[in-house]
Amino acid sequence: MASQPTETVETTCCIAGGGPAGIMLGFLLARAGIEVLILEKHRDFLRDFRGDTLHPSTLELMRQLGLLESLLGQPHQQIPQVGADLSGAFYPVADFFRLKTKAPFIALMPQWDFLNFMAEQGRRYPAFHLRMEAEVTDLMEEAGTITGVRARHQGARLEVRARLVIGADGRRSTVRERSGLEVIDFGAPIDVLWFRLSKNPDDPERSLGYIGMGRFMVMINRGDYWQCGFLIPKGQFAANRRGEISSLQADVVALAPFLHDRIGRLNTWDAVSLLTVKIDRLVRWYRVGLLCIGDSAHAMSPVGGVGINLAIQDAVAAANLLYQPLRDGTLQASDLEKVQQRRDLPTRITQRIQTFLHDHFLGRVFRRVEPVRPPLLLRLARVFPPLRTFVAYLIGIGIRPERIETPEAGKG
Repeated sequence: MASQPTETVETTCCIAGGGPAGIMLGFLLARAGIEVLILEKHRDFLRDFRGDTLHPSTLELMRQLGLLESLLGQPHQQIPQVGADLSGAFYPVADFFRLKTKAPFIALMPQWDFLNFMAEQGRRYPAFHLRMEAEVTDLMEEAGTITGVRARHQGARLEVRARLVIGADGRRSTVRERSGLEVIDFGAPIDVLWFRLSKNPDDPERSLGYIGMGRFMVMINRGDYWQCGFLIPKGQFAANRRGEISSLQADVVALAPFLHDRIGRLNTWDAVSLLTVKIDRLVRWYRVGLLCIGDSAHAMSPVGGVGINLAIQDAVAAANLLYQPLRDGTLQASDLEKVQQRRDLPTRITQRIQTFLHDHFLGRVFRRVEPVRPPLLLRLARVFPPLRTFVAYLIGIGIRPERIETPEAGKG
């Protein structure tokens, strides 16, 4: 039987993964006239586990690109303040409306809508190419230099040769695994049970966290339903599934009593998915011909919803620093090192904050069976608005926010 033919493609930059980092970097490079091919393994962008929170830092980038108004034309909710319901009392944590930006709020937008929007914007440029159902399976290497990828595209074999390969294929990155780059795993004491519950017209409108008596749940308003994330101790899911789902139903209603009239519809464990939480980071994000960004370089906890925004900031920094060497054909490992140097500090600080919250707050929640006393931060934030502004800046703008420095080909 004859072997299946292999399609061979050449491009300047091949990006593995069509998530926020991959799509944003592909868009920016193509906008600057650099040939880009993005390989996304799924047929579409519909994924429940994708983050929904577009922070003010991301919205500011959209403003710089002249895309903010169009983006906010997509279905979304605007969250000017976030907080937590702790044993029935509301504690504001972050006042985004106090930030001095064009869009001082978190935009809750299904990530598939954001990715479809960015892909549509990318297709305006002839250098932008996106292949769906194209899964990277291996790296191509010559004399220690990464020269491309091997992939399966709609069941056929594909080889892509490129000056630069970008690993943006998430926390289970094939590119990272095949690269041999060293990973530091910081561990995480939590996992998340992910499920939907219908939303009634008289429900509270804001998305927020619910905390009480050994339980923690986040509810994301998706218009006609709630996307719920119920936190459990790491590794407990298998034991939960062996029991009755009524225990989960009772825990959810104990945190959010207004859900009592529909919790019965969550009547099987098959309707509950597990999101395994991890925090890790590559020691070095690059090899000659290869750079990892976003979750491929540093998996983040869902705490603060910062993962998507850090990934987008990585993409902007990579585009700013690499478009000229890619255009001139002078790309070297030192150029890739500059991207890591630019983004390493924000990554380290954010992960350190997340591990602190895991250890000193979430750990306390799980250990308590009586009502949890509000942590000092929540108590102070409730009575001291400047602290809520600081937290909003830390979450919404972040450490070392990026600016668009790539040109638009044929302009300026």
